[in-house]
Amino acid sequence: MKTITETPQLQLRTFSADDDAFVLSLLNTPSWLKYIGDRKVKTLKDAQRYIMNSLLRLYKDQGYGAWVVVLKETEQPIGICGLFKRRYLEHPDLGFAFLPDAEGKGYAYEASVAALEYSQRQLHLPMIYAITHPENRRSGRLLTRLGFNQHGTIQPAGESEPLLLFKKLLFEGWK
Repeated sequence: MKTITETPQLQLRTFSADDDAFVLSLLNTPSWLKYIGDRKVKTLKDAQRYIMNSLLRLYKDQGYGAWVVVLKETEQPIGICGLFKRRYLEHPDLGFAFLPDAEGKGYAYEASVAALEYSQRQLHLPMIYAITHPENRRSGRLLTRLGFNQHGTIQPAGESEPLLLFKKLLFEGWK
């Protein structure tokens, strides 16, 4: 595990195989299943496979990925926040998801600000996208608060309906 960045309340770190129970729990929350989709992670073994084949592979293939959001006070994982490079988007997109007990407490905003600052300072990314399900109004409001602007919709292959597309410039002058 490697610390990516910290805030007053949170630590963003890389995933490890030891995060299997957390991943199993997060990927089966009602909001994950409704807005992100069923990843067929139903056992600890499935969670370990998901960590190894999806989450850890992102770091190797892209140099960035989703990071575990840990509440410093308890040292417990409460969510994920990070960057995803999707084939249908020109730039990486910001993604986040939190356990139900951590929702509505400002952690998603705090973690997202830290991830965006890291993306600009360390990764030198000029632009970040974000996508969200049209019914996920909380995520849409958070993206707007983070300075993203909605730019229509996008229909990724395999999705039953279009997703809202948001963009945020990290460096002025980039189009």
